[in-house]
Parts: sequence; C-alpha cells; structure tokens
Amino acid sequence: MPDSSAIVPIINRTVSDSVMIALRKIIQAIDTNSKQLIKRVGLTGPQLVILQEISRMGEVTAGEIAQAVSLSQATVTGILERMEKRGLLARRRSERDKRRIMVRITRNGQQVLDDAPPLMQEAFIERFANLQEWEQTMILSSLQRLVSIMDAKAIQAAPFLETSPIDNPVAKSDGAAPPTP
Repeated sequence: MPDSSAIVPIINRTVSDSVMIALRKIIQAIDTNSKQLIKRVGLTGPQLVILQEISRMGEVTAGEIAQAVSLSQATVTGILERMEKRGLLARRRSERDKRRIMVRITRNGQQVLDDAPPLMQEAFIERFANLQEWEQTMILSSLQRLVSIMDAKAIQAAPFLETSPIDNPVAKSDGAAPPTP
C-alpha cells in the first residue's frame, strides 16, 4: 500500500497555494537564468538586449535605443555609460547635430554578443507564439488579473524576464559582485 503521508500535502493544497508555487517557480527560473547570463557574459538580460539593439540598428542615439527596448532614456543612459566603461560600445557627438550623442557597438561588444547564449525571453516568445490564440489570451488575462490582485498595476515594467533592477546586475551566487556593465 502506498504511503498516504506523501499524498496529504498535495490533497490539502489549495488552489491559491498552487498559484503561489507556480509564481515562485517562474521567479526562480528567471533568477537562475539571469545569474547564469551574468556569470557567462557579465551582463543582465536588459543590458544584453540593449547591446543587441545597438548592433542591429547601427549607430543610434540613447533615445532611439530607449524607444526600441521600452525603457526610459535615463535607464538606458546609465546602462550605456557602464557598457562604454567596459569597452562594449563607443559614444561620440554627431557630426550633423552636436547636441546628439551617437552610440555604436565596438569589436569587444560584438564579441560579447557572439558569445552570449539566447535570452530566456526569446525561447518564451517562440513557445508562446506556438500556442493557440485562445491560450495566449487566457494566459494574458490570468496574468493581468494576478497583477490586479497583487496591487501591482502601478509598477512600471519593461518586457524583460529579469528579477533584479534593470540597470544593475544581481550578485553572483558566490557572493562576489559581478563586473559592473
């Protein structure tokens, strides 16, 4: 006869407990992925997305990058400053309009991109796109309802799967601070 004590917690688990467990698993998966990305390339997901955008767009302004990645210009400017210090990109004044600062990726930055693994959100987007439209709508509706239940409507969020602040890398698991991008 099977051990019924192992079944009891599952039977007594409420739907809200199961939702909280699912949310916790999502948070942990994002956190683990973020730490692996920082360990591998020294950048957070949003920082890597910004570097990808600069590579894709060519020479571009901070405002254009901010618009492309759905972040504030102030956040993007801070990230750009740290990445410039690491030699991942270069900034210069525009020849045509001296008020504009143009940003471009460097060879070092392109090498980081070449060595970087795919972002977690890329796999998510691909898998999500393969769902039927009704499933996508149901998931969106459920998540929007959770945002409301958790009083999180006022929180500003960009479309990145990241648990740390967008412009600061999370601490490495060994306790040492990662390189500041």
